[in-house]
Amino acid sequence: MSSKIVTGIMAYGMSGKVFHAPFVHAHPEFELRAVTERSHKNAAADYPGIISYNTIEDLLADEKIELIVINTPNHTHYEYASRALNAGKHILVEKPFTATTNEAKELFNLAKNLNKQIFVYQNRRWDSDFTSVRQIIESGQLGKLNEVHFRFDRYRAAIGPKTFKEEPLAASGLQYDLGPHLLDQAISLFGKPDCFNKILGKNRKDTKVDDYFSIHLSYPNSVNVFVHANLLVADPLPAFVLHGSNGTFIKDRVDVQEEQLLKGIKPTDAIYGKEPVDKTGRLTLIDEAGKRTQQTIPTLTGNYLPLFEAVYQSIRNGQAYPITESDVITQLEILEA
Repeated sequence: MSSKIVTGIMAYGMSGKVFHAPFVHAHPEFELRAVTERSHKNAAADYPGIISYNTIEDLLADEKIELIVINTPNHTHYEYASRALNAGKHILVEKPFTATTNEAKELFNLAKNLNKQIFVYQNRRWDSDFTSVRQIIESGQLGKLNEVHFRFDRYRAAIGPKTFKEEPLAASGLQYDLGPHLLDQAISLFGKPDCFNKILGKNRKDTKVDDYFSIHLSYPNSVNVFVHANLLVADPLPAFVLHGSNGTFIKDRVDVQEEQLLKGIKPTDAIYGKEPVDKTGRLTLIDEAGKRTQQTIPTLTGNYLPLFEAVYQSIRNGQAYPITESDVITQLEILEA
């Protein structure tokens, strides 16, 4: 077997075209071999020579493929993950991993029995804005945190065309769409909460699924973390607000990677992942004498390539993947509750 990880992608819609193929192609230790395209055959225009299978069955039957990216509708993840594992493939699965914790536990156990690995695609750990938040927290400048808010707001009053998000299917609705991003960010920083409280709402005309959620995660030492998302916000609040004993950090959500990828900018381009210079975070500190200082904090460059590097290091060198089974189960317990 080649040292490169030969990879197939289950779907070549927006997710495959924007969030997966560019990084598999850019990473020197991956080989992008094939995709599934049932109707429109677009992948070859972007990646000459790529195989375009008509069915997922054909993709799974390709013996050269070692890793399968499962980026199909949410409610299909459990079925396709199980089939891919049984076909002898490692899997990288889009969020949400599954609809339920029981499904997730079954898949993790199956992977262990088959000596295969599961990787959950939580790319927003590598957003420019979130990496800056992580840096501020780890620096200790804020002192003991007491209140943290992560928001992901949009204004989309119309019911969207993707039925797996808008119909009352398994893992549908806003909490299963944006909730995995926000919860994973919180869990990656603070771990499993002692307890949580969740509120869901349906506010758009004719909606069949939740389009609002607010989840309060309670941690030891009176650290309270709130994650919110709302599809009817015309003027979004700052996405990240952190209050600590020494001050406050505020940051807008302005990661540019998705926008750049849609424009054809590659992960290896010099401008990739760099936020506009006027979108810095604001750090306000108060010292022991009560003196208040304020400074702007330059944003780190975002790049999802480290996620794929982590997949490579795990498969080839046995290194631990940063999104752990425990992280995934904790997230799903909250979403499913």
